[in-house]
Amino acid sequence: MVLFRSLAAASLASIALGSPLQLQARQNASSPCAQVSASVATQTSAATPTVPAKLAYDCITSVPFNKSAALALLDGVAPYFRWQSNTVWLKDPPEEYAEKVQPPVDIWGGLEDIRAKAEGDEFDNEFAFGFELYTLLQSTHDGHFVFIPDSVGTVFNWARPVPLVSVSEDGKELPKPFVYADVLAESFGNSSFAPSAIAKINGVDALEFLEDFAQKGSLQDRDALYNNVFYELAVVSLGPTGSGVGTFAGSGRGRWQYPGPTTELEFENGTSVTYNNYATVLIPFDGITDGESLYQKWFTGPQPTETTAETPSNSSTPTPSATPSATSIPAPGYPPPVYREEHNLIGGYYLEDDYSDIAVLSVPSFVSLESAEIPFQQAAGKKKLVIDVSANGGGTILQGYDLYKQLFPQGIGHAAADRFRAFESTDLIGQYFSATSEKLPRVYFEDPSINETLYELEYDVVSSVFNYQTDTDVNGENFPNWPAKFGPQEQKGDNFTNLFRWNLSDVLTPWNSGGIYIHGYGNLTNYTQPFAAEDIVVVTDGYCASTCTIFSELMRQRAGVKYISLGGRSKEGITQAIGGVKGTNNFPWDYIQALAQFTITNLTSSTEEAAQLNTTELGQYWDSVVFDRMAANTAINVNFRDGIRDGDESQTPLQFVYEPADCRILYTKEMTVDVTAIWKAVADSAWGGESHCVAGDLGGYGKRRVKREMSVEERVLSRRMHQWRRDLSAQDYPLDVYTDLRGANLDMNGIMWP
Repeated sequence: MVLFRSLAAASLASIALGSPLQLQARQNASSPCAQVSASVATQTSAATPTVPAKLAYDCITSVPFNKSAALALLDGVAPYFRWQSNTVWLKDPPEEYAEKVQPPVDIWGGLEDIRAKAEGDEFDNEFAFGFELYTLLQSTHDGHFVFIPDSVGTVFNWARPVPLVSVSEDGKELPKPFVYADVLAESFGNSSFAPSAIAKINGVDALEFLEDFAQKGSLQDRDALYNNVFYELAVVSLGPTGSGVGTFAGSGRGRWQYPGPTTELEFENGTSVTYNNYATVLIPFDGITDGESLYQKWFTGPQPTETTAETPSNSSTPTPSATPSATSIPAPGYPPPVYREEHNLIGGYYLEDDYSDIAVLSVPSFVSLESAEIPFQQAAGKKKLVIDVSANGGGTILQGYDLYKQLFPQGIGHAAADRFRAFESTDLIGQYFSATSEKLPRVYFEDPSINETLYELEYDVVSSVFNYQTDTDVNGENFPNWPAKFGPQEQKGDNFTNLFRWNLSDVLTPWNSGGIYIHGYGNLTNYTQPFAAEDIVVVTDGYCASTCTIFSELMRQRAGVKYISLGGRSKEGITQAIGGVKGTNNFPWDYIQALAQFTITNLTSSTEEAAQLNTTELGQYWDSVVFDRMAANTAINVNFRDGIRDGDESQTPLQFVYEPADCRILYTKEMTVDVTAIWKAVADSAWGGESHCVAGDLGGYGKRRVKREMSVEERVLSRRMHQWRRDLSAQDYPLDVYTDLRGANLDMNGIMWP
């Protein structure tokens, strides 16, 4: 692409990181880092070496704090923080959000506090500084706002060797935590074995410990955060690109939380067990003898291993690589599919026997549905549809739109309206992108060889949100110019653009949709709605984030489809179905940098104009310190756009709107080994004669399904399902699936990285 080729050719001046503390290198074999190095050297056959958690912690906390480099990093992050859409709302959220969801967070004040501590040499080591910076962003519980410093995420990931589940004994009693291996043993082993619930963890009441630990995750809703602590089949089905076996065991955001040297579990039956925690070693330790040598090799500039660069947010959807090995990922606890993408990003299933009129669409990700058209025509004869979006952290925005439009081809074609912060950087980029676009045709090239230069300008500039012609206003009308889109309008002392919407009829939509054409537009208008709204129900574990929340806004607000939430804390009452970030677009920081640099170097007409533009805010994006100091294979994002619901005169970003589900169903032990138990409970509650809702209800639903004669194909499927269930064993459920994004590509425009 022109935009990124121009960066490669540019000579960029980076701010010096500052020299590391000039400490005498200690060639001391007894130093913690030397011990890690020696241990790694003996693990030649291990794909990922491991060491005791305490040893890894002693090593990483021996890395000396570098004041000048820390201050340079803080200077480096500040320009990107400006792109975060909701800092004033985070500081002053609605009362209901602060009470039920998360407390206020002052991002700019927090950054100043860290700077003051750095200037006062108050950090004992580099890890302490890095972890405080990481925690500042994590405390927003905005999964789009993320920066993982190298000292936090490059060297070690932490883990406990014991995944847990949270289950209700009968679907009505409040859930309790159990060791998952015990539940598996009960399910597939000795029928007389009765697992005991966990009463205490490290001497603390188990529920209190787990609720506190859950808060260290990336989701906003507390019940969704709690679910993410535990082993869950939908999450495991995503393999290492998901939250693995739960944050308690060291997957997802749990991999950056030091768990201490050991974990002690005390059970209700009076027994106890202590586990040794460990760390995975993510880098070669050759030549590392102490904390200073670790700093010099890994924390002073570009890292010596190859990492995958982020792509612009409007790029065509790449094929995801779920693991370093390109093998199909198994989905433990999932039945034989009718349709399944090889990495389980989407799957179609039918239920058996009395549920044979039920079709299930499992959508744990919108990260490339490959063939965007779901084969709903294969669901002929099925009367009801369960859509399971558990574990769905988002993906390509317009694939969420397209799935909705396949279900409701005549439905309203927009979700919430969008906006972003209106400040000097976004204004200047918009001015230059719009002025350039006015001189170019708005055309879509499937074959770039037709006119490569024009193709690249169309892709990089004309299709951009910074071209006012790309979107419509809230009335569906085209903006006449950039100022009409930019505004700004003031709220809470900050400035925002005027509201705008996707124009799904636009000729360049394929470039913004991952290469797909949206149903209901263009040549895809001759489609029949496959299910009535009352014959669809959506179920989620609360992890639903980013593009998943856009899809849910369409399904729930536009189509009136009912939503069921699963699990949650051991508390009475309804929970939210949507617990992840509801921002409508994330921007990688290197894309922001590319936008600024491209504007200066490619869209100006003279060296004098470029020099003048370089004196504005856009000149602050040449420094590479944030990219040199980010952890390898991690995200570096802001939430660029807010979603504003139609008719909301307060223009409150959806991120801060509390929305209870229509019904809450608790996990049972059976649901942790057989996902169809979830789908059947959902079907019963929506259309059967038995409600599993412990809070809320499904209103006019709840009519008993009329039994019907099964077809030959349905009888065959039922026999396959029974055989599949008989063949299940404890060995089918891996207990060591940890988040590992090395080799993965999740650079979508609406995703929350695990």
